Amino acid sequence: MSEAHNSQYSIHPGSTKMYKDLRQIFWWHGMKREVARFVSRCLVCQQVKAEHQRTAGLLQPLPIPEWKWEHLTMDFVTGLPRTQRDNNAIWVIVDRLTKSARFMPFRVGQSTEVLAEMYMRQIVSQHGVPVSIVSDRDTRFTSHFWKSLQKSLATKLKFSSAYHPQTDGQSERTIQTLEDMLRACTLDFGGAWDDHLHLVEFSYNNSYHDSIKMAPFEALYGRKCRSPVCWTDVGERQLLGPELVTQTVDIIKAIRSHLQAAQDRQKMWADKHRRILEFQPGEHVFLKISPTKGTIRFGTRGKLSPRYIGPFDILEKVGNVSYRLALPPALEGVHNVFHVSQLRRYVPDTSHILDHSEITIGPTLRIEQRPVGILDRRDKILRNRVIPLVRVAWSRDSPGDSTWEKEEDMRKQYPYLFPKTGQ
Repeated sequence: MSEAHNSQYSIHPGSTKMYKDLRQIFWWHGMKREVARFVSRCLVCQQVKAEHQRTAGLLQPLPIPEWKWEHLTMDFVTGLPRTQRDNNAIWVIVDRLTKSARFMPFRVGQSTEVLAEMYMRQIVSQHGVPVSIVSDRDTRFTSHFWKSLQKSLATKLKFSSAYHPQTDGQSERTIQTLEDMLRACTLDFGGAWDDHLHLVEFSYNNSYHDSIKMAPFEALYGRKCRSPVCWTDVGERQLLGPELVTQTVDIIKAIRSHLQAAQDRQKMWADKHRRILEFQPGEHVFLKISPTKGTIRFGTRGKLSPRYIGPFDILEKVGNVSYRLALPPALEGVHNVFHVSQLRRYVPDTSHILDHSEITIGPTLRIEQRPVGILDRRDKILRNRVIPLVRVAWSRDSPGDSTWEKEEDMRKQYPYLFPKTGQ
């Protein structure tokens, strides 16, 4: 069976294919069962084969907040063109109850202290101190200064599990809408994107939101804000004493009811395409990785790197669908709590020889291959300019796997390839 599965003439077929091929030549009692067991224990297959199953882990919606701007989500939009105001990113902060959002431009590279001052001026001064903040594990959110600030404000930080952005799906969906609106503004009105950001924020908050069945401003202030598109005369309305309290409480009850219905509907549909997968402490699992090489290259060998690394011991279950793993020292920069969808059960066999030193994984859980030298140079001539290119040799690759990259990008990312003398 080993020859029929591992040789260069078979190359790790699945159990059904292997059985169909073998039964034309051999047969024995329980053959199909033994072939399936042999294939399931193959270490290479466990590391490289894709899973054609429903996503593991049922949907776990976040609890619905009790009041406005007490429970927030945060994320960053980066990679935007730099403007004359020196902005190239947006800080997106969303209230989980009213869905009202704040879009604050800033420059990537600004210190956490500057961002903290922006947070105090724009969020705390207008909405009060939040009870909790849901975010990913961006270095700005996990910094000692940011954690200390939130601890002093008695705000609980809730981070997503490693490499599972679905935890903060609200921010991700808001960012998608924000980017679409910015693209539309740039096409319709021209100018820099931060020229339109304040109006994009107003339009977003003053527009109907399906999950709460009203506009975020209506949920936050009790009515939509007047705009040139909506000429409704606001007039002078006075709500005094119990009437004001009753109206506000009724709005919050309606919002929470709509959010609960939306969550139930979302969970019902999501769980149809998911499956329950559970592990016990002490079991061994493989960890899914992103098979890319650095930030520039996505070459042949990088794409063909293993899909999973490991196996690793499970230390404990965290929540309903996350697990803490015992990672080796090479992965000490990676947070060790992972969503169950990032894990695959390890099927042991006495023939397995495990060597974690063969693959180098970076803190972003990606295959690390760094450039080791410049092999050649050439210019790419366009109509109006010339782009210098360099042929790069990468670690763990044969010379034939070298790639052509922009010299400007390589100088920024890997300056050690370009000695100051002579180049």
